[in-house]
Amino acid sequence: MRTKKGAARNRAKNRLFKRVKGYRGGRGTLLRTAKETLVRADACAYRDRRARKREFRKLWIIRINAAARERGLRYSEFIYGLNKAEIALDRKSLAEMAVNDPSAFDQVVERVKDALGTAA
Repeated sequence: MRTKKGAARNRAKNRLFKRVKGYRGGRGTLLRTAKETLVRADACAYRDRRARKREFRKLWIIRINAAARERGLRYSEFIYGLNKAEIALDRKSLAEMAVNDPSAFDQVVERVKDALGTAA
């Protein structure tokens, strides 16, 4: 007698339909459409997890640049000075500091200016 994967197929379909719960129209109720939608959704999710990292880095750089320019330095000069002063802060923490703790950012800028030999 041939086997037809009855129970296994039903479990697989139930798993799939749990994932598409809440989708509109046939995307949430029809097997083929639901599968296609999930493939697309997974591809977009994979792509956007990587894009999110790029977007945040861009945002942090914009914030650091704005804060550095208020204090008389360009972003590239500021990052070069950080490396020269051997200050190991990442862009995320620098951006957070620039927004929420300007006095600490001022101290970092002073150390950078000293390392660059620029008049403070």
